[in-house]
Amino acid sequence: MGEELETSTNYAIAVARPWRRRATVLLILVALLVGVGWYFTTLLAPRRPGAPAVEVTIPPGTSSAAIATSLAEKGLIRSPLAFRVVALAQGVDKQLKSGSYLISPGWPLPAITSLLASGKVRDVEFTIPEGYTVRQIAALLQQKGLVREEDFLKAAAMDYPFDFLQGLPPGPEHVQGFLFPDTYRVAPGTPAREIVLMMLNRFNQVYQELAPQKDPSLEFNTRQIVTLASIVEREAKVDSERPLIAGVFINRLRRGMRLESCATVEYLLPAPKAVLSYQDLQIDSPYNTYRVEGLPPAPIAEPGRASLLAVLKPAQTDYLYFVAKPDGSHYFSSTLAEHNQATARYETGKGS
Repeated sequence: MGEELETSTNYAIAVARPWRRRATVLLILVALLVGVGWYFTTLLAPRRPGAPAVEVTIPPGTSSAAIATSLAEKGLIRSPLAFRVVALAQGVDKQLKSGSYLISPGWPLPAITSLLASGKVRDVEFTIPEGYTVRQIAALLQQKGLVREEDFLKAAAMDYPFDFLQGLPPGPEHVQGFLFPDTYRVAPGTPAREIVLMMLNRFNQVYQELAPQKDPSLEFNTRQIVTLASIVEREAKVDSERPLIAGVFINRLRRGMRLESCATVEYLLPAPKAVLSYQDLQIDSPYNTYRVEGLPPAPIAEPGRASLLAVLKPAQTDYLYFVAKPDGSHYFSSTLAEHNQATARYETGKGS
């Protein structure tokens, strides 16, 4: 009888052991699943709840893996892998669209993948600073992801239906001076020609507003006014001095004197220089106003509203010279002797 009881007990233990092992394994699996689920839920959660949205530009042809990496580097998502898993689960991993988006690190991951799949891009805002050249504008627009630099320069060289562009030199600089410096908003994918046309229209609008204030004694046409305004733009650092600088140049032109503007020489150099050398002043170019009389053949930069108005309404003085002071303002003179003394005093070598 005892032997039968012992045998029965041993059998019960033998049967129970596999179930215990299975229960242990099951508990471990459940714990792992709970842990993985918790971890993945964490990855899906917002990176920084309540944080403001930032602009993100996705170039055409960017893979979902590259997009995931970029968003992680910008601190918008927690995990590139989680991004790709969610995109796969949503069936949009091959449907993420290029463009500029406003994305907040306060959004959950599925919301971000859904936005990129929807293609609901935002307009891109960009600002053209006063004094920029057409090539600087092209570089800025490429940096913004709007158009390639070479495409913008090709568009700049095209013909446009504006009288003020007639007679200007061909090439990308054909529109230089007339791409009004301002803040613009365009949709991603906007053709370069449309962007150029938008800037030209803006110039035309602003110029028509300012033109009625033109001094009746001013004998310049629109191209000449814009060309001189572009020089004033590059010379002036203090807004209140723009009419004075414009007045100096107009006085010199009326007397048959060369403009001798350092800005026109700097325009010919590959990079700006603090002080121009004698060799710089000898550069053989129609833009070098130390060598040629009159205005350059075209504007050297994009003048803003203040510089255009300064030329339209120049200060009425007898000044013929100016030299830059260390603080960026200028000392104005009526005689060469006084100008030479000022130049020696400030030792900048700048100005006319």
